[in-house]
Amino acid sequence: MTALFLAAWLGAAQAPEPPPLVWGGDAEGGAPFVEADPADPAQVRGFDVEIAETIARGLGRRARFVQVQWSSIDQSVERGDFALGLSGVEDTPARRARHAVTIPYFEFREVLAVRPEDRTRYPDLAALRGRRVATLGATMAYDILLRARDSLGVVPVSYDDDVHPYADLVGGRVDAVLLDHIIAQRALGRLGGRAFAIVPRPVAAGHYVGVLARGDTALRDSVNAVLRAAMRDGTLERILRRWNVWDSTQATLFRRVAGGSAVAAAAAPLALPASAWAYLPALGRAALVTALLSTLAMALAVALGLGVAASRVYGPAPLRAAAVAYVEAIRGTPLLLQLFVIYYGLSGWVRLPAFLAAVLGLGLNYAAYEAEIYRGALEAVPRAQLEAARTLGFSEAQIFRLVRGPQALRYALAPMTNDFVALLKDSSLVSVLTVVELTKQTAIYATNIGSWVVPGLLCAAVYLAMSLPLARLGRRLERRWRLA
Repeated sequence: MTALFLAAWLGAAQAPEPPPLVWGGDAEGGAPFVEADPADPAQVRGFDVEIAETIARGLGRRARFVQVQWSSIDQSVERGDFALGLSGVEDTPARRARHAVTIPYFEFREVLAVRPEDRTRYPDLAALRGRRVATLGATMAYDILLRARDSLGVVPVSYDDDVHPYADLVGGRVDAVLLDHIIAQRALGRLGGRAFAIVPRPVAAGHYVGVLARGDTALRDSVNAVLRAAMRDGTLERILRRWNVWDSTQATLFRRVAGGSAVAAAAAPLALPASAWAYLPALGRAALVTALLSTLAMALAVALGLGVAASRVYGPAPLRAAAVAYVEAIRGTPLLLQLFVIYYGLSGWVRLPAFLAAVLGLGLNYAAYEAEIYRGALEAVPRAQLEAARTLGFSEAQIFRLVRGPQALRYALAPMTNDFVALLKDSSLVSVLTVVELTKQTAIYATNIGSWVVPGLLCAAVYLAMSLPLARLGRRLERRWRLA
């Protein structure tokens, strides 16, 4: 007996620890979902964090968090970056068709937020015809706004985060925001209780779920069992109460779900080719925005770059110093930071439209690089030719027009063309300013269908269709001027 006991004890002591439950979420989304712990930024906290830990304990494992962008949770869980996605993930028919989805564990309401003086003017979406309504891209709220655009004439404005929509509402850039009631209440607390008003009547209701890879149905069923047990014994209610998101709606949901009547979105089969055709018009419009934006920004960059280059070559010492400072400051700071400063940082003095801010941001950034190209091209013209022209009595203006300018243009053409192609691609950054250009529209499309393969190929084809003719034109001009 003693020997058997010792053998059992040794076997238990040598049993390997079960692998951790790796789960993914987006700490950028903030409280109460997932956020960096102020006491220890290396750790995360939030009700989704506690729910993940509850699930891990119920499975006899420990939880390990992986940071992932919210819009990439579905793709990351399918490629195996983690087993479970929890971060305010919405229950949708498309998601259930592509992945293994848990039972709902929270019911949210899509609510409108408006400025206090507009609470009676805009009681619902129908009253917002022709008005700009902001939301987070690739969400249930965004889909609602797209339908409202076609039926009610609402103008959807897509953001990459859930913070700036409310800041722009208070600042007057948009007329309303449609997002989950949790996000709206958090923003109201952050900006002040009178910064905006939440319309009492919700636009729609939805549920948060956990998402697993399509083939992980066994783990999904185990997670569901843990969630139902947590609903019955009050664990889940205590978590939600700690984060001040509990209400009677959750009690009703728990009674239905814990009793076996899971509230689930009806699954619908996906057809990628049909989805691709359906998105082509939207991608075409976004491509036109990209082309127009890039052309205007490059025109500004060329004009300003010529002025800066001329200041460095021909200007007095103070002007040369100012030109050098501009070039170094612009080249030494990220374009994304410059876009944020122009659009959000200057909003206290001037509220630029998003498209104009995007043109200015890209144009001012690339002007610094253009200026260096033109300066180098001007200084590459042999000094002997300039001295010969002066000996013949040419003025500096004549020398520039007849000798230095034409040769410098030949030298600058190739790098100018390269910069234009680079600007065309860098225009994707302006989506942070709510401009829906080609890459942003592609990201929305990819999130909706759960794959980057078809959207990525379409997006690449459109970019190539715009950039290759430009590069070919540049080479053709180079050959012509070389022979001239």
